[in-house]
Amino acid sequence: MLAYTSISTFFTGRYFKHLGFQVCYVRNFTDVDDKIIARAKELGEDPISLSRRYCEEFCQDMVTLNCLSPSVEPKVSEHMPQIIDMIEKILNNGYAYIVDGDVYFNVEKFPEYGKLSSRDLEDNRAGERVAVDSRKKNPADFALWKSAKPGEPFWESRWGPGRPGWHIECSAMSAAYLGYSFDIHGGGIDLVFPHHENEIAQSCAACKKSDISVWMHNGFVTIDSVKMSKSLGNFFTIRQVIDIYHPLALRYFLMSAHYRSPINYSNIQLESASDRVFYIYETLHECESFLNQHDQTIRKDSIPPDTLDIIDKFHDVFLTSMSDDLHTPVVLAGMSDPLKSINDLLHTRKGKKQQFRIESLSALEKSVRDVLTVLGLMPASYFEVLQQLKEKALKRANLTEDDVLQKIEERAAARIQKEYAKSDAIRKDLAVVGITLMDSPNGTTWRPAIPLPLQELL
Repeated sequence: MLAYTSISTFFTGRYFKHLGFQVCYVRNFTDVDDKIIARAKELGEDPISLSRRYCEEFCQDMVTLNCLSPSVEPKVSEHMPQIIDMIEKILNNGYAYIVDGDVYFNVEKFPEYGKLSSRDLEDNRAGERVAVDSRKKNPADFALWKSAKPGEPFWESRWGPGRPGWHIECSAMSAAYLGYSFDIHGGGIDLVFPHHENEIAQSCAACKKSDISVWMHNGFVTIDSVKMSKSLGNFFTIRQVIDIYHPLALRYFLMSAHYRSPINYSNIQLESASDRVFYIYETLHECESFLNQHDQTIRKDSIPPDTLDIIDKFHDVFLTSMSDDLHTPVVLAGMSDPLKSINDLLHTRKGKKQQFRIESLSALEKSVRDVLTVLGLMPASYFEVLQQLKEKALKRANLTEDDVLQKIEERAAARIQKEYAKSDAIRKDLAVVGITLMDSPNGTTWRPAIPLPLQELL
């Protein structure tokens, strides 16, 4: 069994399940803290009700991005007995002290403090969410319990009414569902210190056998190489992004960089991701449509060696890269060969003549589909996702499909009249806004593309 908490990467659970692990995934919610209380006061709303609404919104966004639901989603407000019990253990073990109803962790009692973040105790500063308090024995000491203040939610404890500090919440809830020792703990790179450092200290103080096998920290989403944050006003919500880009395009974009690395948000990056997923799903849709017209009975010995070689290499790249710290960019790049092979078999003269063509197409499509499924990039329907991607492209271009079809008719008429300059101008005008026209013996169709001005920046 594989147990982990707070993983912010989108694909970890699916990959572990693919490897055969039984997965227990805990995603906890901090629904009681200083910022929530302050925001609730601004809105004149109950803090717990405000938190509940935000939690529900977050869960909806995760479903939209095709993230697997956690095994359990504990909330601080619902686990106060477990939190108080852990603080009691820390006090009894001599790692904390009480001051006027507040309880502080004594970092000098824990010699390994700073090990995760490679900091010396002298270099440590107070937590970003914690004001320096002169009552502390050491400025780095952090609050396990905060005494009640007027107008704030509080719970009773033997050291007085109050509420938990930020760090203790996560330790208590993970211990409640995973025990003191489990496989993986994750979160943003900004949580290494002080949050995760403090978690280690207080968990070990409560139970000497506490141990996390692996810590995983994801990089920031940046804009112009600056961390995206509300305080800087340089952020987009998930819903703002998926209003004009498909959720699977956003998911692909986020997987296009290694999870530990920062990823720079820009229109060109989202356009590139959208263009790529359209190509993937269009290729697989054409393959699926072709196979539906033919018998798909397959024998492994009927698949040509060169096709098997492409499939085996892709499978090896997938397993090797994902097992090497989840290198999704390498997997996504490795998808190019089987997709190219599918297109060659469907559209080139040589491919159409290949022996065991149907068997090859079926095997190649399955190899890509299986990987897309593990990555959470597999749509319910190729046809439907292609239509949705086209709708998003039209919205970005501020056009309707009728507008595009009318332009296609105008272009066709111009070509008949040998007004080639006008015909080229119509094609270019559409290309500028991300609509490309494709001519064939059966007529002209359109598909989304990276807008021409952005292509020039690639």
